[in-house]
Amino acid sequence: MRKIKSSALLVVASLGLLACGQSKSVTENQSGAGASPEYIETNAPDKIFISEVEVAETLRYLSSEELQGRKTGTDGIEKAAQYIEKVFKENGIQPYYETYRDSFEVKGVTGYNVIGYLEGSDPELKDEFIIVGAHYDHIGNGKPVGEDTLANGANDNASGTTAVMELAKYFADKKLGRSILFTLYSAEEMGLVGSAHLANRLKQENLDLYVMFNIEMVGVPMTDKDYTAYITGFELSNLAEKFNTYSGEKVVGFLPQAQEYQLFRRSDNYPFYEEFQIPAQTISTFDFTNYAYYHHVSDEFEEMNVPFMTSLIEEIIPGITAMANSPEREITMK
Repeated sequence: MRKIKSSALLVVASLGLLACGQSKSVTENQSGAGASPEYIETNAPDKIFISEVEVAETLRYLSSEELQGRKTGTDGIEKAAQYIEKVFKENGIQPYYETYRDSFEVKGVTGYNVIGYLEGSDPELKDEFIIVGAHYDHIGNGKPVGEDTLANGANDNASGTTAVMELAKYFADKKLGRSILFTLYSAEEMGLVGSAHLANRLKQENLDLYVMFNIEMVGVPMTDKDYTAYITGFELSNLAEKFNTYSGEKVVGFLPQAQEYQLFRRSDNYPFYEEFQIPAQTISTFDFTNYAYYHHVSDEFEEMNVPFMTSLIEEIIPGITAMANSPEREITMK
């Protein structure tokens, strides 16, 4: 997420987060802090299955010391891009362009968006697109705490990147009506540069874009909410209403702080809204009370709640499936 003014962050406090009602557990510490590297999967067989082990594996690597905070233009983010490409290729997600990469220049360095393509199977719907996206860059270094200067960016936004990759893996062998682009952006932390570049390029190419669904900072749960994640720009479209109807449960809801701090404009959904004037919105679980390590060197894998993330990814799947398969464009701007 792009930098939020310090006044907004004054309300951030570290809470002991409870992953209530989850059917999956990997540690007695429900916040994910100090989580064991050994994950035990206990998904009910009648549920959509996303592997906690694979979620943990991807999240751990993307937020590892090896990637050095994934700052745009560095060797660390290059390793992240290669990892995403490898996962796409292994799972049969095709490149949208000649390669998986969409390159751009920013402040003297080259950035790369990574784009996977799943073609729709319906002859009348496959030329309509849904984008499922997240930024995979971070800030590199942060304010030192002791000898630690590396901002690993586990929640921001290795968590969202992991979610997009898991969704791509899940849908890779599914027959959907509309086509999906799985897009991971660089240079979000430099001003939404990567997503702005891609949005402009796709607009110039006359992409028929139906919905842009962005995922940002979903590594820890909210508390005392009757929904799992909030959605930015809640009042601008009927996306939340339709998504919850499709899902059969209240997956997304309204968070007043998202409107107060104009979060709709602060993540990679916004360039697509500006270019296409379609429902382009972000889901997140960072609610200004449940995570103290925004742009902080302690934003590390051990602070993430992998069972919660896995459950959220599973909850997202029915909504995306219905968006891809609905005969009409039911999601509209208000």
